[in-house]
Amino acid sequence: QVQLVESGGGLVQAGGSLRLSCAASGRTFNNEDVAWFRQAPGKGRDFIIALNWNDGSTYATAPVKGRFTISRDNAKNSVYLQMNSLKPEETAVYYCAARSRSGSWWTRPDRYDVWGQGTQVTVSS
Repeated sequence: QVQLVESGGGLVQAGGSLRLSCAASGRTFNNEDVAWFRQAPGKGRDFIIALNWNDGSTYATAPVKGRFTISRDNAKNSVYLQMNSLKPEETAVYYCAARSRSGSWWTRPDRYDVWGQGTQVTVSS
């Protein structure tokens, strides 16, 4: 079973940037989708963006498209989330998650099998 560890969260001003990392251990990623979710206080866990480890294809939701980018480093068995032009309402705990690829993009949290512990991102106004 792969384990995921996020890092890179912190405090940033509105309009600023952060880069989150999701490092996998236990085994290498295979034909999996690796996604980023976020959960604001008192709200549900929302899908943001995902990448397929096999072919590098990506899928992003409308609110982050053009501002957030997901990428991978095969040698480091890691996935990254580059976040630009951050907004205060994007303050949340950010999680990475993985699931075996099944032919379509899944955005529901309960479709993902493995989760990291989360990293806090705070965007000040």
